[in-house]
Amino acid sequence: MTQPAVSFEFFPPKSLEGSFKLWETLGVLAPLKPDFVSVTYGAGGTTRKLTHEAVTAIDANFGVPVAAHLTCVDATRTETLEIAEQYAEAGISQIVALRGDPPKGADGFKAHPEGFGSSVELIEALAKTGKFEIRVGAYPDPHPEAGSMQECVDYLKRKIDAGATSAITQFFFEADTFFRFRDACTAAGINAPILPGVLPIENWPRARRFASACGTVIPQWLDDAYASAIRDDRADLLSTAICTELCTDLIEGDAEQLHFYTLNRPELTRDVCAALGVVPKVALAEVA
Repeated sequence: MTQPAVSFEFFPPKSLEGSFKLWETLGVLAPLKPDFVSVTYGAGGTTRKLTHEAVTAIDANFGVPVAAHLTCVDATRTETLEIAEQYAEAGISQIVALRGDPPKGADGFKAHPEGFGSSVELIEALAKTGKFEIRVGAYPDPHPEAGSMQECVDYLKRKIDAGATSAITQFFFEADTFFRFRDACTAAGINAPILPGVLPIENWPRARRFASACGTVIPQWLDDAYASAIRDDRADLLSTAICTELCTDLIEGDAEQLHFYTLNRPELTRDVCAALGVVPKVALAEVA
């Protein structure tokens, strides 16, 4: 089996304890030499400052390329592009450009009167600066606001045409879901890399709620498996096995890179990577 490239997603800490947890997570995963790591942006832009602080700190201290999430929510076009320019000045050359989730309690996405109305508009503006590699989101299972997978494929095509250079998918539970989506993207003329997003399941009830909220299809066999595993106190073993099998299927289906949603919890992601042959890289000088 070919050893894949990997990348990791983190969220910015909101407390001192959260900061220690993020640095601990990076201490475990950064030695795996990821292709890049990304830092999320809270719903409604609530972690804008925290995201910037986390991105610049990771860039300065851990020696891995960092992609900053940037959304259209609750900001003018000028404010959003000023944030992007601050990243460029700090040496950050990758952005994950997203429409973004509305603030909690809001009835769907509403563009700021002077803001970007969609991720496509944001991508076009970032591309015009010529300063960034632009990554975007993709949905193998239909987005809650989309009527079909094909709508998601067509919208991804618009984002790639607007200047995006690669896409990261929402997580899914079966490899065939990704392969069907990838084939449909190819048929639509999309030739940019599409990275499968992988969620190591730390807590099944929580992961299930998250999946339901974002439109991810939940197979019955997965519900049944976790019902038994939780009862028998072996959920962690099941999670490692399921995630490793999913990643193996993706690699055997020619996925060259895997993007892990770590939730700032490194252990399961580390264990799955080890099973795939992705282990800490040691320079020859260190072992001479």
